[in-house]
Amino acid sequence: MTGTAEEAADWWRTAISETGPDVIRFRGYPVQRLVGRVSFVETAWLLLRGDLPTPAQARLLEAALVSSVDHGPQAPSIAAARMAATCGVGLNSAVSTGVGLLGDVHGGAGQQCMQVLERLRARVVDGAALPDAVAEELAAFRAGRGYVPGFGHRFHTRDPRRDPLVGLLQSAVEAGTVAGEHLAVLLEVERQLGERRGRPVPVNVDGVTAALYCELGFAPELARGLFVLARSVGVLAHAWEETQAGNRIKGPLPPSFTAPYDGPQLRDLPLPDDDRGVR
Repeated sequence: MTGTAEEAADWWRTAISETGPDVIRFRGYPVQRLVGRVSFVETAWLLLRGDLPTPAQARLLEAALVSSVDHGPQAPSIAAARMAATCGVGLNSAVSTGVGLLGDVHGGAGQQCMQVLERLRARVVDGAALPDAVAEELAAFRAGRGYVPGFGHRFHTRDPRRDPLVGLLQSAVEAGTVAGEHLAVLLEVERQLGERRGRPVPVNVDGVTAALYCELGFAPELARGLFVLARSVGVLAHAWEETQAGNRIKGPLPPSFTAPYDGPQLRDLPLPDDDRGVR
């Protein structure tokens, strides 16, 4: 079987970037015209969405990315990168180790929350009252779906990233930058969760960035990618710090600590028949 030049050309056909001798263009923009004039966040938007964002859109996206950059060594992605950095694997491998831990449980709540917000917004668009739609959704979670993604936090009673991001979104709604429909859904879920629990259950960074990404028109699947993009900075910084410290083979616990053992107590291996009596 012999392929054709057209088949080879179509194998990696893309509308994102064009490269050739002395040519690099992103979505039609020559890279030399972008360098020094367009920010990294604006370039990320350009590649993902096809055109440059407005300044107001870029500020919202940047705020979301900044809020997700790091959460300290207790975050599994950071801890894994730091441990890997002490094992002689190289900085790139340490970073990929940390980023590789960002999945459904650690790093996936933003995407999951976006799906909830999109589902509720669609019901409201179809004519359902927002409080009723949210109440039914929360009842479904209680009946079997488990926790509501994007709300509450293991460490914070009120995620310190919540208020500034919600404030930026509310200002963006007032300025006409975003419609505010997903934000309204988010805040209604927060209100009803607190009402049902008898105590506040504030939205966390995953939830508020989910609303922000929805308002900006990103697909839910991109929420995880954007989180990975942001958290990669923290992973890199921590891996580099650990590398500079010169430590070797750091595990999850200091050498003076060992993990509690709750298996069988000391056991003797039965001797074969021909060894019985021989001590």
